[in-house]
Order: sequence, then C-alpha cells, then structure tokens
Amino acid sequence: MRKLILIKYASEIFLKGLNRNKFEKKLKENIKNVLRGMEYEFFIDQNRWFIHGEDIEALADKVKGVFGIKEICIVQEVLADLESIKAAALEVYNNVKPETFKIETNRANKNFPLKSIEVSMEVGGFIISHNNDAKVDVKKPQCKIIVEIREKAYVYTEYNKIKGAGGLPYGTNGGTMLMLSGGIDSPVAGYLMARRGVELSCVYYHSHPYTSEQAKEKVIDLAKILAGYTGRLKLYIVPFTEIQLAIMDKCREDELTIIMRRFMMQVACRLAEKTGVHSVTTGESIGQVASQTMEGLIVSSDAADRPVFRPLIAMDKEDIMDIASNIGTYETSILPYEDCCTIFTPKHPKTKPRLKEILASQGKLEVDELIERAIAETEELSL
Repeated sequence: MRKLILIKYASEIFLKGLNRNKFEKKLKENIKNVLRGMEYEFFIDQNRWFIHGEDIEALADKVKGVFGIKEICIVQEVLADLESIKAAALEVYNNVKPETFKIETNRANKNFPLKSIEVSMEVGGFIISHNNDAKVDVKKPQCKIIVEIREKAYVYTEYNKIKGAGGLPYGTNGGTMLMLSGGIDSPVAGYLMARRGVELSCVYYHSHPYTSEQAKEKVIDLAKILAGYTGRLKLYIVPFTEIQLAIMDKCREDELTIIMRRFMMQVACRLAEKTGVHSVTTGESIGQVASQTMEGLIVSSDAADRPVFRPLIAMDKEDIMDIASNIGTYETSILPYEDCCTIFTPKHPKTKPRLKEILASQGKLEVDELIERAIAETEELSL
C-alpha cells in the first residue's frame, strides 16, 4: 500500500474532441515544469494520472496551482484484489470515523471478477464487521469512500479532495500583453487570462523620476507572483516620462488621462507586434475611474490594432479584491508606492471624451517618434 496523488483535470479538456491530446500534452508539460527539482514519479493507469513521491504534501501543494487541474485527491494504491481493497477502505474509514458512509466503486478493469455493486457490498460489510457503530447511508452519507479498480486499485474519500486552479492548461490559447500597473486590478486580470490558457507578457509604464524605484520593484514583485502560476513571464518596463510630459505640454489638462491611456495602448500593441503576441489585456472595470467610462473605453480601444481583453469589465471592486487576496497579489498591490497614472492625474479628468476631439489633440504630438523612443529604451526582464 502506498500513498499517491490522483490528478483530475478540468472537464472542458474532455470536450476538446480531436484537440484533446494537445491539451493533455500541454498540461503534462506544465505539471513537470512546476515540479522541476522535486523527486517524484508520474504515471498513468487506464487514463488516470498519478504522482508518487516521498513528500506527497509538498507535491500536492505545487500541483494544485497548475491551470487545467480541477482537483487532486490523496489516494491509497493497493493490488487489485478484494482483500487489499477491503484493508485500504477500512484504513480510510478509520481515519475519518464518520457517522454514516457509502462505498462507491468504479470497476474500469472489466477483468476484475466482481461487479461494482458487489465490490461496494463486500467492502461496506467488511467495514461494518470491524466497527460496531458504522452505518451505511447510500443517499446522504457523511463520508463517501471511493474505490477505483484499474490495473491497480485506488481507495480514497472525498475528505481527501483538494480543489485545483481549474481553467485550461497555460499556453494553449495564444498570448496577450498585460498592461500591468502596481494596483489591485491588473494582476487579477492577468491571472484570469492565464487561467484560460493564455500566455502572459507584461508591460509596465515607468515615469522616472516622478515614480520611485520602489514602485518599479513593486510591479516586478507582482509579475513574479504571476510567474509562480505561469512558470515563466516576460516583463517590459517602458520609460514613459517623455510621453507624459509631452501630453502635459501640448494637450488640455482634462484630456491628459485619456490621451495617456491611448499612448499606453499603442505602446502595448507595438510591443505585442514586435514579440508575436496576439492581443492586449487590461485591468479595467467599467465605471471604476474616470478613464473607464463607456466613452473612455471606446476612445482608448480605438488606439489598439488587435483585440483588447478586459476580464474584469463587469466585476465589483470587492470581488476583484477577493481574487487578489486568494492569488496572493493583494498585499503587494496595496503597498503605498505611486504609479504613473496616479502621479499625472488631472484634477477634473474628462469622463465623456469624444474620439474626434481626442484625435485632434493627440495629433499635436509626434506620436510615432515618442512611441519608438520609448520602445527603444524599454528594459526586458525574464521572470
């Protein structure tokens, strides 16, 4: 008898038809990447994925965060014979000691001499014979003990289930350039896109000397947290001061924010084009700040030459904060270091900009030259 991790991946992967093998292959690669440097054995028993290792708890903690995994279970592996299954089920029962229980058998190995219902009856009776207080309840048991009979047999209880990250395997759905600030929202947006299999690259706009090195390090730390989920990440740090000063010099103060957002969008798209990335992602939520009104989003989106994804668009701030806390970015995001958006925010920003007027104002600037200089001086980090 030995303890294993049973991996159950998201049901969506089963629905991929002829593409299912591609998703499974990528998920296996991602599991191996996250377990790099650890001692373990990965094997398959009749389409079930298992991991064995000395430190099961540490392995489980790593695997549960891999996108595409619905849940993992700690199981007992035994020989596929009735006596071994009974002994394992009794041990599982004694570890929980529920008031009521049910045995649920999945006989994938059709060469096993007993049918599923017969196994459940034999195992249930064995447990009752060793526990005077044990009671079976097939409708609403306090504990369900699951027996899977394959080449080997695997016994576990629902109490041993650990919720996984869910979603789709990272790297199966193209790429996006995440506009990453030091705030709460954009790291959450990046996490949600990665959870759907989209590969992340990040761009941060740094306004030295108006924004501090601590602000830059804060964003790097946020990118590192995201890299803990993705396994790898590129962060592009774009010098943005010259662009912002040019906007302040030649454009109306109330248009500063929306024109700045257009420049950010254009820079992100240029970097995406340069690096072969398919889209741009922002942490915008409609109505949250002045630049995120419907009119503001329309004007900023006009500056993009590829799809712009806003996974937080209809979410409340409290919901976003909850996700940030769950994924570990919240405490870093609330550190009191300013970013370029907060430093250059006008007192009364335009909330209902008109595209024609904004284009006329932006036309006063050397847009292409400003963007090309910023990209030429961009710092690239591999995390």
